[in-house]
Amino acid sequence: MAYRPVDDGQPDPGEIIWTWVPFEEDHSRGKDRPVLVVGRDGRWVLGLQLTSKDHDFDAEQEARAGRYWVDIGTGDWDHQGRASEVRVDRVLRLDPDRLRREGAALDRARYEQVAAAVRQHAG
Repeated sequence: MAYRPVDDGQPDPGEIIWTWVPFEEDHSRGKDRPVLVVGRDGRWVLGLQLTSKDHDFDAEQEARAGRYWVDIGTGDWDHQGRASEVRVDRVLRLDPDRLRREGAALDRARYEQVAAAVRQHAG
């Protein structure tokens, strides 16, 4: 999970891209959302989904369900300027041909905070 955003047209760790993410409970359904790139697995891009929903108020309930979130604040990935959270316990394998580089790069400090949480919670 090394931080390596490079302006080369490829999704790199630390960059936030957009793609379709299936719902965990029903993979035939999902939604288009921003995703933080954290690495690769062969040809697959590994990423973590973002949300603008605030999970701080229900953090204990989320933890009981095995879901953990890290606040990353605002950035160019959300044109409405909403604060975002990253889900750190569910690493997604994404098809690189289905990604759109419309987002931004996270700064190193916030990326390292997310990486530490992934190491603690991803299963």
